[in-house]
Amino acid sequence: MVTKKSLSVLKMAYISLGAVLIALCSWISVPATVPFTLQTFAVLLVCDLLGGRWGLVSVLLYLLLGAVGFPVFSGFSGGLGHLLGMTGGYILGFVLSALVMALMQRLLPRRRVFTLLSMALGLLACYAAGSVWFMQVYTQTKGAISLGAVLSICVVPYLIPDAIKIVLACLISERLRAALHL
Repeated sequence: MVTKKSLSVLKMAYISLGAVLIALCSWISVPATVPFTLQTFAVLLVCDLLGGRWGLVSVLLYLLLGAVGFPVFSGFSGGLGHLLGMTGGYILGFVLSALVMALMQRLLPRRRVFTLLSMALGLLACYAAGSVWFMQVYTQTKGAISLGAVLSICVVPYLIPDAIKIVLACLISERLRAALHL
């Protein structure tokens, strides 16, 4: 018999596994101004698989682990300084991605087209937060930079890889949800 308490333990296990998956995917990295990692893939997958609210908790757990110094960010790094650095806005933007996906999951029926749309809009929110943050930190540390320059450095090179990540996260989430009965 499944009790409310055992469901809570199971949910906590899924949330923890989601944070671990995001960390593992952050370690798969191609160096660039903003490193190309599989973090965004994992965030989208976890938020869709667990649902917006529990996906958000998983993202927050990942951020907390990184903020206190666990090496969960790209390049096996961690610490509050990493979050406050030039690319920290993209990591913090994962929270906005989770919030956007949670809102859309609440408003729209669960269909592949809406899942793809929620992931794309979630990623767009992450791009926006990260780009504004990058522009602010860059201006404070190195001098003025235009929005066009920020977008050409931090967003445009990632559009196609991130579109592929969205499609893969959607397809894998559908399969895992069915296999795990979520």
